[in-house]
Amino acid sequence: MSVDLHYHGDRDLAPGLVDLAVNVRLPAPPPWLADVIADSLRDLGRYPDPTPAVLAVAARHGVGPESVLPTAGGAEAFTLVARAVPGQRPVVVHPQFTEPEAALLAAGREVGRHLLRRDDGFRLDPGAFSRTGQHADAELVVVGNPTNPTGVLHRAADLRAMRRPGRVLIVDEAFMDAVPGEPESLIGPDLEGLLVIRSLTKTWGLAGLRAGYVVGDPALVASLRAVQPPWSVSSPAVAATVACLSDRAVAEAEAAALTVAAHREVLVRELAAVGVTSIAPSRAPFVLVDTSPLGTASVRGDLARLGFAVRRGETFPGLGPTWIRLAVRDPDTSRAVAAALDTLRRLRRVA
Repeated sequence: MSVDLHYHGDRDLAPGLVDLAVNVRLPAPPPWLADVIADSLRDLGRYPDPTPAVLAVAARHGVGPESVLPTAGGAEAFTLVARAVPGQRPVVVHPQFTEPEAALLAAGREVGRHLLRRDDGFRLDPGAFSRTGQHADAELVVVGNPTNPTGVLHRAADLRAMRRPGRVLIVDEAFMDAVPGEPESLIGPDLEGLLVIRSLTKTWGLAGLRAGYVVGDPALVASLRAVQPPWSVSSPAVAATVACLSDRAVAEAEAAALTVAAHREVLVRELAAVGVTSIAPSRAPFVLVDTSPLGTASVRGDLARLGFAVRRGETFPGLGPTWIRLAVRDPDTSRAVAAALDTLRRLRRVA
């Protein structure tokens, strides 16, 4: 079935609805970060220089500057990959963020899909990409970790097992800074054949600024840099990147990740109490649930009438209309949306 690969959670929003559709933690950057961005506006008369952001990313992750490329959010990185990274039969692991596949298709590439199964908890089996596996011939593989929308955190060892000579592995770690300790990140000393894509927009309320970066194999990073438009990353985005990777900010993000984990437990518990459960344990700031116990139709419209915007699931390959993704918010909001689902359950049972 064809799906709209450019559909994202902001299109599920409407005025007056509680936003559970968009996975941005803050409605705006914190005051200290807003001040940094405001100060950068004094330099708008000069062309941006990404060097401070490159050095900040390199220092944060303990890699060389040649392994780093700042980008205008994670989405730009996928476009650069589609244009610059060769490879026959690219394969995207689904369900996951759809922009990587959309970028590959826009670049004229034929894309294969590997659909993870709900019966397996949407967990990855690296054997499918082994020399004898289903996708043995894939020379470019894209996977999210933790995966949007399932929230599954794949083991780093499983992801590393997917690498082999002649294959490039792209790992979307846009939500990794929301996982306490970032235990399964692939950023490390061994980056051969690997590109890891990060976003700063989710944790820091910067969706409108577009700030992200790539860490990976220096040769692959160089190929991305060669096709990146000049001055792609603005001066405010450079300043924000430096600030968000400071020791203070990293500690603040870790504390926020711990809070999100605690709030996620409340959401999962409240949903289970009304008969709606997640199929796989989420480690991300959102949960994916199948509302089929409430009926075969989507609950999204009914939830909107009750005051909640949720992310529809059917635009993710492998999912259908009964699936919804819920952003983790404060416990009171989680209780309220669970109560709304309970109301729908009772109304549909009566009907």
